[in-house]
Amino acid sequence: MKKNDWKDRLNIVYSTNPDFQYSTDEKEETETLPKQQQKLRVSIEKNHRGGKTVTIVKNFVGSDEDIKELGRLLKTRCGVGGTTKEGEILIQGEFKEKIIEILKKEGYTQTK
Repeated sequence: MKKNDWKDRLNIVYSTNPDFQYSTDEKEETETLPKQQQKLRVSIEKNHRGGKTVTIVKNFVGSDEDIKELGRLLKTRCGVGGTTKEGEILIQGEFKEKIIEILKKEGYTQTK
């Protein structure tokens, strides 16, 4: 059955050509690598953050849902706030050693 959801086509100018094929530029979800193959890098950053210290976890390869789940785990274990943006997990505060320890316990063996 042909997918014909009008919400996907909002703000699109239509063609009078009967053979016109509508297409979207949707990104494909990347498949999440196993925990042992993830090469996560944990760093501390203070620049451009109003003097606040942030711990950043980079190089996660996988779907947005999986990175949000990992971010939620780290935030709850550290007891602080944070977010996930553009493939990075931002944790408020200086928790580099604690996050590395948590990630290694969870099975992310190639964490530095």
